Amino acid sequence: MVNCCGLVTAKNEPVPLKGVEVEVHVKGHVATVTSTLKYVNEEQSPIEAVFVFPLPGDAAVCHFGAKIGDAEVVAELQDKEKAREQYDDALSSGHQAFLLEESDKSPDVFRMNVGSLRPGESAAVSLVYIIELTVEADHALRFCLPAVLNPRYAPPETRLADVPQVTSVPAATVPYTLSLKVHLSSPQPITKVESKCPLEPLTFLNAEKTLAEASLSSGHKFNQDVELLFYYQDAHQPTAIVEAGSAKAEPGSLMGDPVVLLSLYPEFPASVTSSLATCGEFILVVDRSGSMDCTMHGGSGAQMRIDSARDTLLLLLKSLPMGCYFNIYGFGSHYESFFPKSVQYDQKTMDAALKKVQEMKADMGGTEILQPLKDIYSQPCLPGHPRQVFIFTDGEVWNTKLVLDLVKSNAHSHRYVRPALCPHLEYFDKCCVMRVVMLCVCRCFSFGIGEGASTALITGMAREGSGHAQFITGTERMQPKVMQSLRYALQPAVKDISIMWNLPEGLSVTTLSPPLNVIFQGQRALLYGQLKGQNSSDSEGSVTVKYNLAEQSVSNKLSFSLKPAGDTGLSLHRLGARALLRSMEQECGIGGPEQEGLKEKVLQLSLQSGVISSFTSFIGVLKGSGKAVQGPLLHRDVPTGHMMRMSCPMPQASRSAPRGMAYRKMCARSQAMPMMDACLVQSYPTTGFLVDVDMASVEREAQIDAEPQKDLLLQLIGLQKASGSWELDSSLITVFEKTEEEVAKETPSQADRAVFATILALIWLHGFKTEAQEEWEFLAMKASAWIRAQKVDYVPQCVQAGNALLGCEVQQEALGL
Repeated sequence: MVNCCGLVTAKNEPVPLKGVEVEVHVKGHVATVTSTLKYVNEEQSPIEAVFVFPLPGDAAVCHFGAKIGDAEVVAELQDKEKAREQYDDALSSGHQAFLLEESDKSPDVFRMNVGSLRPGESAAVSLVYIIELTVEADHALRFCLPAVLNPRYAPPETRLADVPQVTSVPAATVPYTLSLKVHLSSPQPITKVESKCPLEPLTFLNAEKTLAEASLSSGHKFNQDVELLFYYQDAHQPTAIVEAGSAKAEPGSLMGDPVVLLSLYPEFPASVTSSLATCGEFILVVDRSGSMDCTMHGGSGAQMRIDSARDTLLLLLKSLPMGCYFNIYGFGSHYESFFPKSVQYDQKTMDAALKKVQEMKADMGGTEILQPLKDIYSQPCLPGHPRQVFIFTDGEVWNTKLVLDLVKSNAHSHRYVRPALCPHLEYFDKCCVMRVVMLCVCRCFSFGIGEGASTALITGMAREGSGHAQFITGTERMQPKVMQSLRYALQPAVKDISIMWNLPEGLSVTTLSPPLNVIFQGQRALLYGQLKGQNSSDSEGSVTVKYNLAEQSVSNKLSFSLKPAGDTGLSLHRLGARALLRSMEQECGIGGPEQEGLKEKVLQLSLQSGVISSFTSFIGVLKGSGKAVQGPLLHRDVPTGHMMRMSCPMPQASRSAPRGMAYRKMCARSQAMPMMDACLVQSYPTTGFLVDVDMASVEREAQIDAEPQKDLLLQLIGLQKASGSWELDSSLITVFEKTEEEVAKETPSQADRAVFATILALIWLHGFKTEAQEEWEFLAMKASAWIRAQKVDYVPQCVQAGNALLGCEVQQEALGL
């Protein structure tokens, strides 16, 4: 099933949303966001405005209110079913009402109902949410205000009533503007603020540069996700903040007790970080739905998503260690794998995979990610090769919770069976050879591609799969972020993680965060804890994180003051409540007394903390005259921006015709079915025939007369052998922009041509592509290891000759030789 989203035209259904104002208060790693949406009814009849929009998946929504004229109303958090009934009753009684609720299917999608808005009347609706800022590879703190909500794919078995109906328009035509201002407060000096959107100059408010303000340039159209990067000095240092409880809350409750937030950056021993694993099973899962045939961003020269994915797969395949195992899956409405099961990585299998990668297209319909994951998890793990799943998708699905449940249930339960001579066996074969079942950890690394990727899906898969999540938006390149995740995947798996609290007598802690099951070098781990009991002095506490890493026992300790910080608005309490709510919601199944009891606990925690959940909604009623509204209450969907693509019906007589550029242009001009969807699929019930036609491909084929020249770095990468070496042939010489005569003249007479070619490639990378070192680092490591394995004594002469040929001055030590 495809969630179709009708185009809204100004002629037939005027859009009541006129503008969005956002205030962001950033304190350290936490941001409190206040969004105000301004509505105006310019029609002659009362309307009900409905707005389905995205929020970050882990946002703690804690306030909802509205102002109409001089009258204000603050919404209350209630049981979702009761809130809906109260909303309907209010409208039928002639009152104005406001309803905000989270989607049952995906926690990063919200629905707001504003009714009834009388002719000529305006309303300002505000909501407040709190989020954690994610940490980028360069230690920047990332804040993202999602604007684009692409229509999402729902599996065929999903009922239409279960899928929110999203009204969307091409991002470039979103009719309302955005005003955004950020107030920064940090324990460390603030160095800079960056964004792909135009910003006003950063203003510092004190000499220490720990207070600052930043804002978007005026008149900004809210037609793309707004991403801000905040840079602090020493932002990667471990920190701890204690927040006092509310005096109005019941003592001993979550909101009444203090809450501590620990931000940990575990440090691995140098002996471990200096080496990377040479084994593993790497399964690369690539979205090939129709929406991958859109551009990465709306600017000029933007690469298509599927093209970027192909380049990334090339880089990944070349970077894998010899002797590991791998497989590649493509998925859409169905899925397929390159090999029946994972194969060992060598020259033959790499070449076969690369040939199929070059043939990959965004031609598989909708975004059904659940089925390929089920197939992957159904296969036994390989002894000695930890499974690492890399998932690339634009994240446009509605069954988010089902996907996360699957990843979570398989992250630590995969098993393989090996022979053993141990008397404590689980299985016997017919010859009484003993078999023991071994646990195999399956880590998941996820990548959200382009505007509108579901934060709940991308971050959730990484969290539940003990991996790491990355988002590629705007003009960002996918390859550096993927290689960072590969480095994490090649780090040894951390085992037996334990957390020990050392608190003064009379105090104890209840952990609110899910169990810490993944640690990577250089990555932050956040822990929330509720401090219980009484402590007469402002003394210190500490927490120690212990784990086993590559047969070594490692511990990291952080001491912190128990004195509460200044007024933080209970933001840490609500984030802690949100973390606990998410864990409890994932345990809620369908039916059964245990699930019903857990649902009741979720409901009570949500109401106590004031943080919305999948079982609660915010409802506000502004009582008026009590007279019923005169005339029909018209339903108006407020459009959300999305990346442009179109699905068109195929004429009956042409269903067997090839779908070339001429046909796509014809479909683009067709007015028979003005629908927008993310999956680019129209199903014909009588035949089951599927057709995918999208405006991005139409524009691409119409504008591009010839393929652009391939990037020299990608050419070099494509020529590397699985072993890490290069051949000194005409293709490689072309990359160096030299002639064969020039190369022959500088080649040392005693040198093997492959050794000299590999040294030339390393010199070229270090001499001309230093800005892309994150991308080719693993390729260079393989190449250096291959050269050392040849055990030749003419390496210095080859380095000298290579520098002379290429005009570089790269030292032999820099090449790892």
